[in-house]
Parts: sequence; C-alpha cells; structure tokens
Amino acid sequence: MHAHFNTTWAGLVRAHRARCWLRAALLGAVLGNSWVQAHARPDAERNHPEVAALKGAVPTAPVRLRVWGFEVYDARLWRSAGFRYGQYAQHPFTLELQYLRRLEGAAIASRSIDEMRRVGRFTEVQAQSWQAALRALVPDVGPGDRISGVNLPGVGAEFWVNGQRVGAVHDSVFARLFFGIWLDERSSEPKMRSQLLQGLTP
Repeated sequence: MHAHFNTTWAGLVRAHRARCWLRAALLGAVLGNSWVQAHARPDAERNHPEVAALKGAVPTAPVRLRVWGFEVYDARLWRSAGFRYGQYAQHPFTLELQYLRRLEGAAIASRSIDEMRRVGRFTEVQAQSWQAALRALVPDVGPGDRISGVNLPGVGAEFWVNGQRVGAVHDSVFARLFFGIWLDERSSEPKMRSQLLQGLTP
C-alpha cells in the first residue's frame, strides 16, 4: 500500500510538471519570445536598475554593519567579471546599502566625509563641496530604504535611492575616496571589508 501510494504520488508530480512546461511553451508561442524574456529578466535588471548597465552583474552576499550593537545596514557589491578590488577605482560597480534603521541624510553625508579622510587626503574646500553634494543627494532613510552608489571610472559616482537615480558627483577623486570607505584597506571596518570582498580577486 505504501509503495503504491509513493508510485501514484510520483506520477502526479510528473504530470503536474509536464502541464507546467506545456503551459509555458504555449504562452511563449502565443505571446512571443520577447514577452517571455522581458518577464524572465534577472533580479539585477528587474529590481535593481542601478546595476542594469553592468553586464552580467553578480552581487556579493549581504554583509551587515553593526555599530555599538545597533544594526545599521546591509551592504552588497555588484560587480562584473574581471573585477579586482585592489584596483576598484578602475572598474564599474555598484555598492548597495539597504538600511535597517532611521538615519538623517545630513548625518550620513557628514559621516561619509569623516570616513573618507581615513582613505586619503583632501582639502577643506573639497570637503565642503563634497559634503554639500552628498546632502543634496542623500535623503533621510528608514528601514528598507536602499541607497546605491555606482562607480563611473574616471568620471565620478552616480547615486540611486530605492531604484531611482537622484544625481551624480562628477569627480573621480571623490569616487575613489567615497567607495574606499568600504573597499580600501584603510577602511575603519576591516572585518566588514574582508567579508564583503571574500572570494573576490585582489
């Protein structure tokens, strides 16, 4: 009886799968391959337009930042084949931060400048200019909000908020120092950097 039940169940599963494949084939025939492909786009293109320009972009596993026991955000790095983190400024990539708590945009901008000082030197005039630019681009955030920075080699950095482009800073020095907060060996969060870059080519 038990063996007969298993055989019958297996047959039902196979039949269900066959019907699913048949419906998919008929759908493709009726609506055309373009419709099927458009609705089978990878997650990078469908839900993350900020990485659509990166051919074959693959994300790292999310890494969580905790400060004094408080969870701040999850970070992921979207990069294409050939990416080398030792030469990150020379590669296009997207750094995504998904926030877990409420933070003011002005505070994020100010902290970013402080962290950039650890990565390299810049003048007070540059600091004021970059902080003003970040304040204009970075809004107040809450749990679930996503801010992504796109590195444009030799050009600067482009910023997206929840999948919407909000602007750019056209300064390659700014971009190198800003993304260095997470990717440079002088990062104030070496453990997080190590986890973010685990398995990637130096």
